[in-house]
Amino acid sequence: MNSTMIPARPFGSVAVAMVTPFSHDGSLDIESCQVLATKLVDDGCDALVLSGTTGESPTTHQPEKDALVRAVKEAVGDRAMVIAGAGSNDTAHAVRMARSAEQSGADALLVLAPYYNRPSQEGVYQHIRAVTEATALPVMLYDIPGRTGVKIEYDTLMRLAELEQVLAVKDATGDVAAGFKKMHGTGLAYYSGDDSLNFAWLAHGAAGVVSVAGHVIAARLRALVDLMAAGKLAEAREEFYAQVPMIDAIMGAGQGAVMAKEALKMLGVIPEATLRLPLVGASVAELDGLHTALATAGYLS
Repeated sequence: MNSTMIPARPFGSVAVAMVTPFSHDGSLDIESCQVLATKLVDDGCDALVLSGTTGESPTTHQPEKDALVRAVKEAVGDRAMVIAGAGSNDTAHAVRMARSAEQSGADALLVLAPYYNRPSQEGVYQHIRAVTEATALPVMLYDIPGRTGVKIEYDTLMRLAELEQVLAVKDATGDVAAGFKKMHGTGLAYYSGDDSLNFAWLAHGAAGVVSVAGHVIAARLRALVDLMAAGKLAEAREEFYAQVPMIDAIMGAGQGAVMAKEALKMLGVIPEATLRLPLVGASVAELDGLHTALATAGYLS
C-alpha cells in the first residue's frame, strides 16, 4: 500500500473515546483527566473524544464539560485533537453544548442524531445542520442507531456531506458493508466506532478508529493502523487477533465506560472507578475476568 492509498485523516487515525474520571464522591477529577489524557497520547493517540457516551456525557453538566476540555487541552497541547461531544435530543441544547465547547478550546465536535425522540430523516438532518453551523469547528458525525434509535440514512449523509464543516463519520452501526458504500458515496472519512470491527473497517479504507478498548491498548491500535498503512495485511491481521481478548474483556458486556474505568484503576492510571447513576460498577465475576485478561495480556504482573 503506497502513500496515495492512505485515506485522508482529518481527525487523526487513533482516537480514544475517553472516560471522565470522577473522585470517590462523584465530583470531576481534573488531575486524573489530565493524567489519563497524557498517557493516551503518549501511547499513540492523536485524537481524544471527550463527553461522549463513554465519557458519561448524559450525567455531566456543561461547566464540567467545559472544564474537561480546558484541562485536556492544557495537558496535551497540540499533540492531539480534542473532539468534544455535542449530543442531545434537544437541538437548542446541543447548539449550546457546541458553542460552549468551541469557547473552551475544543478542536472539533462529535455530533449525533437525536436520541429517544426518533425524529424523521428531515429532523435528523436539520438537527445536525443546526449544531454544525453553530460553530466554526470541523465535525465528525456519529452514527450509532443502537443508542439513538434512529439511523443516519444514506440520503441524509449525502446531504450532510455537502456541509463544509462535516468531514467524517464515526460508524457504530455494525454494518461495514453498508458503511463502505456510504464512505464511497459521500467522500467522507470513516472511523470505526466498534472495537471488534476495527480491522474490518481499516481493511475497507477507514481513516482510523475511535476506540474504548484503547484506554488499555492504544499502543497496539497505533501498531495496527501503521501496519495497515504500510500494506502489511497479514501482520495487521495477527496484531488485531492479539487484541481481541482485551477488546472482549472491556466491550463484551456492552458496558465500555464501566470496564474501561475498572481497567484503568487496576492499572493504577486513575485512583477511582467511580460512575454516576444510572451506570453501576462491574460485578465480582466481571472484575475477575477483567483482571485475568489484563494479566494474560501482560498489562498486570
